[in-house]
Amino acid sequence: MTLKISHRPPTVSDTERPVPRWAMRLAYALPLLLLPSCLWRLPFALHFEMGQIGEIGMPTYWVSIPYVLGLSVLSELTAILTIGLVRGWGEVAPAWIPIIGGKRVRPMAAVVPAVLGGLVLTLLFTAVPIGDGRRLAPYGIIDTVEYTNAFWQTLATVCVTPIAAWGPITIALAIAYYRRRRTPAAVVV
Repeated sequence: MTLKISHRPPTVSDTERPVPRWAMRLAYALPLLLLPSCLWRLPFALHFEMGQIGEIGMPTYWVSIPYVLGLSVLSELTAILTIGLVRGWGEVAPAWIPIIGGKRVRPMAAVVPAVLGGLVLTLLFTAVPIGDGRRLAPYGIIDTVEYTNAFWQTLATVCVTPIAAWGPITIALAIAYYRRRRTPAAVVV
C-alpha cells in the first residue's frame, strides 16, 4: 500500500479552458512563498525584535498582537485568493456566496483588482539601494535595519526577500487568466 502524502493540483477540467501548467504551479506556490515572511512577523507581536537593533518603540500588546497576527493572516488569505485565477471558482462564483453565487465571473472583475493589487504590492515591496545603508522606496528614503549578528540578518533576508515576488507573480497570473478567459476573436474567412 502506497501512502499519498503530496497533494496533486486539480485537473484542468474544472476551468472552461486549460490553465497553463506554470500558472497552476505558481498560484499554488504563492502562499508557501509568503509563509516565511508571515512567520517572521509573528515574534514582533510579542516585542521580540529578532536580532534587530533599533530605537523604535513597540506599541502595547493589545495593539501589536492583533495587528501583526491580522497582517499575517490577511497576507496568506490574499495569496490563497490568487488560486482563483487558475481554478473554476475564479470563473463561476461558488454557490454559497450571497447574491453572486453560481453566476459567471466577468473576466475584468477578476483581472482589474488582481493587476491593481499586483502593482501596489510591487511598489510596496520594491526598494532601490542608494548607498550608506539607505534605500529609496515609494514612501521615501528608509534606513537599512541593522542586526546584532550575521545569523539574524541572514534569517531576515531569507524570510522577507521572497515577498518582493508577490506583486509580479499576481500580475503574471492575472494576465494568464485574462488570456484564457477572453472571448476568442471572430474568424475572418
